[in-house]
Amino acid sequence: MSFVIAFLVYALVGSIGIAAIVGGFDLAIKIIFYFFNERIWNRIYIGKQKQSSFVLWFTGLPCSGKSTLADMTYHYLLGKKHRVERLDGDAVRSALPDTGFTREERNAHIRRIGYLSSMLEKNGITVIASFVSPYRDARRYVRAMCTNFIEIFVEASVEECEKRDTKKLYEKARAGIIINFTGIDDPYESPKNPEIKISTENISRENAVEQIINYLKAEKYI
Repeated sequence: MSFVIAFLVYALVGSIGIAAIVGGFDLAIKIIFYFFNERIWNRIYIGKQKQSSFVLWFTGLPCSGKSTLADMTYHYLLGKKHRVERLDGDAVRSALPDTGFTREERNAHIRRIGYLSSMLEKNGITVIASFVSPYRDARRYVRAMCTNFIEIFVEASVEECEKRDTKKLYEKARAGIIINFTGIDDPYESPKNPEIKISTENISRENAVEQIINYLKAEKYI
């Protein structure tokens, strides 16, 4: 359109210089208008549903299926253009290799992850976290830090988890090679009132994720 305006000005006044100036001025005005229009519109929520950020906290025994369900949920929300971040127990521990496995060290680790999750949530980013997080007091601590905390208990028996264990961690724990291993020589304290409970022995992972998504929709999180 700026070229058309420049051409019309040239046709009226017969000056290429004036036509170029008017065309360039028209283009600059349109760019400025577009810039501010986009930012103002993004701040107006009339007719839009403002989405709340939240923390989805997957907890359960090692190899219960936490990471798989968390990954699938993450990719679903990402595909729906949500601002979402993924925190996984194995990935975080690989970045912090000196983190121990005593009760005190586990609790301190989960509290740090909880603080990070709460900060991301506060800044409008949904967090998908999957950690064994075996102790109720540590999970309560994280819940208290977050505004919208959704606990998902991924349930599976020790026997079933051991069957799925490709890394043979349960076997090493039974042999005493690994100590303080949740489910063998360290307890797992099941959630008493999780928002969502999924038994991965009785449901497909697709149906499990559908259950999670249906909950989020029903509670108006998405």
